[in-house]
Amino acid sequence: MKRLIAVSGGVDSVVLLDSVLRHGQDEVAVAHFDHGIRAESAADARFVAGLACRYKVPYFAKREELGPAASEDTARQRRYQFLFDVAARWGGCVTTAHHQDDVIETIALNLRRGTRWRGLAAMGDQRIERPLLEWTKQDIYDYALRHRLEWVEDATNQSNAYLRNQLRRQLQARLTDQQRAALGRLWRQQWRLRQEIDQEIMQLSPRLSSRYFWTHIPIEPARELLHREVQRLTGVSLLSAQLDRLLIAIKTGRAGTVWQPAASVRVKLSVKSVTIKRVTR
Repeated sequence: MKRLIAVSGGVDSVVLLDSVLRHGQDEVAVAHFDHGIRAESAADARFVAGLACRYKVPYFAKREELGPAASEDTARQRRYQFLFDVAARWGGCVTTAHHQDDVIETIALNLRRGTRWRGLAAMGDQRIERPLLEWTKQDIYDYALRHRLEWVEDATNQSNAYLRNQLRRQLQARLTDQQRAALGRLWRQQWRLRQEIDQEIMQLSPRLSSRYFWTHIPIEPARELLHREVQRLTGVSLLSAQLDRLLIAIKTGRAGTVWQPAASVRVKLSVKSVTIKRVTR
């Protein structure tokens, strides 16, 4: 298997890289995306380049000047666009260092944003391999110390300017080990359910451009179908309120109406059909 490992230079991705190379037979390359958000990001890029050289694996890097005002969502979207582009050229699978603590934080963040049950099935993108999902953050530190690995610390992880950091501190203070384990089990159950639902939705895909279809199914299945179809066609995951407004528009809107439920999503209605497209700038 060919793995394109996303390495930021932090302890999570350094441990992932070392563990894959130490225990696996996979062909590995390293990818690093410099957002240009932090002053020290260039030093991080040099550190990761040094890692790739030390491990004797191919290295792909890109720098953009997103600036300190860039949102977390913007930075994440640009990073994954880079990773998928490189993976397509190199021929490997994008592999990231997300772990059990990340899953719990993402569930909390998603539920706060209003993503409904799918927020419990976080990290369901099947294009991405995540070998460390059963590891806790402490497992990762233990591995790094045991093998005397070096890594860089991202100062923004301590900043209260980011909602994820605020949630992380709250979860660390309030959740017991038993509660974390229970959330992990819940996540696995919801993830499997999501895969089953997505398989069923794929069978309905040929009918999803028909307005007649949308007006004759119950609201809850319609919401799930619309969520998946928008995500499939645009890569955007709409929030519950956005889905509800769009579904009403599809059911009742006039022919010729154009809706834009999110910045990157455009939906055009005709008498009989619904056309969903990604808006490119």
